Amino acid sequence: MSPTPHATRTSDGAPGARPGVTLVHTREALDRLLDQARTRSAKAPAAPHAEPAASAEPAASIGTGPTQVAPARTEPPADAPGPVAPVPGARPATPRIAVVMTMGALHDGHATLVRTARERVGRDGAVVVTVFVNPLQFGAGEDLDRYPRTLDADVRVAEAAGADIVFAPSVDEVYPGGEPQVRVSAGPMGQRLEGASRPGHFDGMLTVVAKLLHLTRPDVAFFGQKDAQQLALIRRMVHDLAFRVEIAGVPTVREPDGLALSSRNRYLSTRERRTALALSTALFAARDRLAAQQALRARAETLPASPSRAEALSRIGESRAAADAHAVAQAAQHGQGGGADAVRAAARAVLDEAAKAEPPLALDYLALVDPTDFTEVPDDHTGDAVLLVAAKVGTTRLIDNLPLTFGAPA
Repeated sequence: MSPTPHATRTSDGAPGARPGVTLVHTREALDRLLDQARTRSAKAPAAPHAEPAASAEPAASIGTGPTQVAPARTEPPADAPGPVAPVPGARPATPRIAVVMTMGALHDGHATLVRTARERVGRDGAVVVTVFVNPLQFGAGEDLDRYPRTLDADVRVAEAAGADIVFAPSVDEVYPGGEPQVRVSAGPMGQRLEGASRPGHFDGMLTVVAKLLHLTRPDVAFFGQKDAQQLALIRRMVHDLAFRVEIAGVPTVREPDGLALSSRNRYLSTRERRTALALSTALFAARDRLAAQQALRARAETLPASPSRAEALSRIGESRAAADAHAVAQAAQHGQGGGADAVRAAARAVLDEAAKAEPPLALDYLALVDPTDFTEVPDDHTGDAVLLVAAKVGTTRLIDNLPLTFGAPA
């Protein structure tokens, strides 16, 4: 790609190497680069069909400084919620253009999205990273003014991860003439949980995602599973409004202590960070409780049914699940799946302790929901679910989630 007006090349690269990332600020410059990318990709030798990268979820489901972050780990891939039938349209077998949408302050979680996109489109494709702090998704009293803006560092992170273009438009470029009069509505699912805590947030998010999808014209867009409700709503919008783009989710990236990577983590003091670890600790405690219950239930099925079933289960000796033996036995006798309430209780116990810490954790919500509509699941739920938590530590609001499967995997 040759530099264009309103574009800046960060490096020319060594002979034979991919050129450096190009920073653009206007729609006209972005259009020229995208046209060049599609022309170049169309002329490239045909490549075998590329399967989705292992770190991304299956594409059949319709699917958001150099940094000094510690080595990160990701959640195991989980089947994504939402509609599974892709929107009809002529997409290339190997996508030519991928987009990763961000609000800047890039960290290794964003870099993982870019690396996954690079793998997916291959050397001859183009990866676009958008950097735009969207005012429509910030409510009154939220941190729009203090949200970190680190464009120079963001460009370096994007380039190192394999991006070709960084599109960093101004507010006037995205919303010429002021705030848009017509917006995308997130509907009932967008009014729950995060939507209830942040009224209008998802309407603003979907409006800018829709606009950036039009501007970047990608074949595939990558979003993090950390923002589970956001990802589900983007999928729903793409399906309902017939966008011809594939939405792919990438598992949450965590630091070694378990804290999910977030641009807002930098606001935490050392003591606040210790308290904030309760979010991921609660999720993992719930996951362990579910695993223990399901292991005990599997063992219970090998025992003969009798009035003394609970006592027999207690003698099995699984220390983690012995306390649940009677409840699990009764659930099995009554033909119930059971377990969702116990999973919620395991997570809540951790969060209740964190509320007593100094500084304390102020819980916003803990929810165990159906991934198709984000409504709470009943105690006898079987199948996929998502456990979500949101809380404040000091003035910093954090979210996290973990996909879970109740009963035998489908």
